[in-house]
Amino acid sequence: MFESIRSHRRWLMIFLIVLVFPSFVFFGVQGYNRFISDERAVARVAGQSITIDALEAAQRNRLEQLRQILGSSFDSKIFDTPATRAATLHALIADKVLAQEAQRAHLWVSAERLRDVIAAVPAFQQDGRFSYERYKTILAAQGQSEQSFEARVRADLIQQTLLRALADSALLPRTVAERLHVAFEEQREVRELRLRPEDFLHQVSVTDEQISAYYASHRKDFETPESVRAEYLVLTLDDVATQISVPEADLRAYYEQNRSRYGQEEQRRASHILFTYGPDGSAKDKEGARKLAEQTLARLRNAPGDFARLAKELSKDPGSAANGGDLGFFGRNMMVKPFEEAAFALKEGQLSEVIETDFGFHIIRLTEIRPARVKSFDEVRAEIEREVRRQQAQKKFAEAAETFTNTVYEQADSLQPAAEKLKLKVQTAERVTRQGAEGVAPHPPVFTPRVIEALFAADALKNRRNTEAIETAPNTLVAARVLEHRPAQVRPPAEVAGEIRKRLQRQEAIRLAKEAGQTRLAALREQPDLSGFDKPRTISRLAPGGLPDSALKAVFQIPAQQLPKFLGVELEGGSFAILHVLSARVPEKPDVARREQMALGWAQALASGDSHAYVEALKSKYKTEILQPGLKSAEKGPT
Repeated sequence: MFESIRSHRRWLMIFLIVLVFPSFVFFGVQGYNRFISDERAVARVAGQSITIDALEAAQRNRLEQLRQILGSSFDSKIFDTPATRAATLHALIADKVLAQEAQRAHLWVSAERLRDVIAAVPAFQQDGRFSYERYKTILAAQGQSEQSFEARVRADLIQQTLLRALADSALLPRTVAERLHVAFEEQREVRELRLRPEDFLHQVSVTDEQISAYYASHRKDFETPESVRAEYLVLTLDDVATQISVPEADLRAYYEQNRSRYGQEEQRRASHILFTYGPDGSAKDKEGARKLAEQTLARLRNAPGDFARLAKELSKDPGSAANGGDLGFFGRNMMVKPFEEAAFALKEGQLSEVIETDFGFHIIRLTEIRPARVKSFDEVRAEIEREVRRQQAQKKFAEAAETFTNTVYEQADSLQPAAEKLKLKVQTAERVTRQGAEGVAPHPPVFTPRVIEALFAADALKNRRNTEAIETAPNTLVAARVLEHRPAQVRPPAEVAGEIRKRLQRQEAIRLAKEAGQTRLAALREQPDLSGFDKPRTISRLAPGGLPDSALKAVFQIPAQQLPKFLGVELEGGSFAILHVLSARVPEKPDVARREQMALGWAQALASGDSHAYVEALKSKYKTEILQPGLKSAEKGPT
């Protein structure tokens, strides 16, 4: 419970701002509006083109954000797909139609609000305050001007204003909410008998003639896709940074110029005893909890050494009670205000008065003070070196990128000259198809759709020339060259015979399972026989108890007055389930907290639906046209 005390509202604000601005602060917006030309347009909104370059830049930024969130579990093959590219395009279209509508409605964001929003972005702050120098440095590192960044932030705020009006107007009628609550909370008692294909495999035999016939009619299934063996060269900002040597004197000078950044504020360590009220609290009501806290404080005044023991016995904070109430070290703005003010007013070893917060009543004992200090150069040397290297690398990357681009173009028969000039390593991918590459690390991104398109271009396949230098992520360039081209071909019958046999056996086993299930179901409806069924279990839409979605839906489609009843459901994977639905009931005491949470979720879903419908209407209003059919798949999806 008390861990949430550390979740001060300031951090909530930071979290929300990080959600709103990640692509601006951390990845930049370069590329969104570059190279506007109808020749490379993938969509058009109100006469304005969205180019393939803008789409690629937006897709790279989206993938980079996912990589930051997912870390080592991120796999670009999963997320960099035609469907996600279509979704990215529709997000860009939504931006444009909202901007058109905002302009028509003469919406504007004041300079004061813009300043406040930007100043609140943590990445632009130093020692908890907005730093103009840091602001300029970050924008320069991303290749952005202040004017372009602020224009983008202003545009986003205006769009939020348009959509917020819809969100705030979303209303879920009470009667609808009540019916939904009853539907989700309704419980049904079921028994299940599941017939699995695996149980019927022993009954199946497949002939060579069947295998041959299947191969002849499904040759496309056994086609090895066209692929290439390719070599590639990658230039990243980190590659440039590792080649930079920073003299010790420069590191020390940087430290002296930025000493204020390495300050560590005063921290305090305290223990507390928390008294709450309510059904599971220290007392039934607020006054009872206050009285118990005051009585405990009087005991501690006489016997301070009993604090840890009483905390273990009495405190209602599960996060600290077992440790004698110890909360560890904390600084300013890490606790709720009344608690913080009391803790920072105490002397070491001193007890507080009874302090009231939204969590209850507290008795605080201050156990240690760690004074404010500036970290030494040795403590922050590694951090400074990384930062200085990166700053210098940002300045040198443009020069390295020009060398990379020119060399792979001018000496197009090999990537080695560029590798030698920039001290990079040529790498090899053994199998690259039009869908991606096998065995290549997802970061930095290498075989993006644009790189693959260049590799499979006629000239690249025929003449084995380097591709152009292609930006696959911010500060990341890739060039590749085909070493070997392998056309698509059908695998021979002998190679796939075993695979076909298993496929045919599985298909027949699924048919037999379904047939047996339907026969048993018909018999049960005539003469119930529950042999083979599992024990009855209670399920609901909120707690399906392991029942697949298709079976759950079928169970709750039966009117309650028709129970008990048998039904059969074909499950994903080929199994056939026979379900005996015995009874239905609604809990007498609903979970009020859960109902409130669910109602909030439904209201948010309504708001999202309204926003989507609004954007779709704007797309029609401002004559949106998608010029590449393959990018229309997300057209009706959320934007």
